[in-house]
Amino acid sequence: MSARPPIERGQPLAIGDGEPLEIGRGRPLALIAGPCVIESERHVRFLAGEIRKIAGPFIFKASFDKANRSSVASYRGPGPLEGLRILADLRREGYAVLTDIHETSQAEAAAEAADVLQIPAFLCRQTDLLIAAGRTGRAVNIKKGQFVSPYDIRYAADKVASTGNNNIMLTERGSSFGYNNLVVDMRGLQIMRDFGWPVIFDATHSVQIPGGLGNASGGQPQFIPTLARAAVAAGVDGVFVEVHEEPEKALSDGPNALRLDRLAALWERLQAIHGLAGET
Repeated sequence: MSARPPIERGQPLAIGDGEPLEIGRGRPLALIAGPCVIESERHVRFLAGEIRKIAGPFIFKASFDKANRSSVASYRGPGPLEGLRILADLRREGYAVLTDIHETSQAEAAAEAADVLQIPAFLCRQTDLLIAAGRTGRAVNIKKGQFVSPYDIRYAADKVASTGNNNIMLTERGSSFGYNNLVVDMRGLQIMRDFGWPVIFDATHSVQIPGGLGNASGGQPQFIPTLARAAVAAGVDGVFVEVHEEPEKALSDGPNALRLDRLAALWERLQAIHGLAGET
């Protein structure tokens, strides 16, 4: 593993080998995209190739193990051994890769396969997990928990930074609002950006309806473009979208995924807004 040296806080992150993808102030809008979970190696390669055709350089996202599914019967993924092999192979082909970890024991192995380690929203206050991710030297994307204010997520970032690793991104994915609903407060995006780390907007989990299907989450994907446009206009550094060619057949989070054939038009619009917004 050849992790990049830590950046100075407030500077753009460089993600990936070769010609890195830079994320931060003054840089092009970044895209993090892929399926919620690895469904098969063939599916990973298909989606990675299709998204690259649309967006050019981007960060491919997929989970090797979804440990926080609503039901014990839900599909979790191929597991760390096979899942990380698939992601490592994709990374060797020139893709920047992001995956999430749920346990401290997964950090080192995931860091060998991925450029970015993601801390799931439900785990964003787990000190040992944050520190284990930071110690790998990889970039760490912290999902802001539905129960955490934008002011307080800085303490999660400080835990990673305490390891000497400032390669940190903060991701907004909506806050709990009543029962089975999330809401996005656009003020939080500016609050988090003022901490000095790049901020990403998760446009697909923000339209999730937790527990909306009883034993699984529902979603309102028709609002993905609305929220994504607003977040980019507010000045985020990147957009996170879970993408699937047939969301109704997805093995995880299909109800809130963006249909693949709608990505191109949305991405074109978001880039235009980012260009008009300038340095926010």
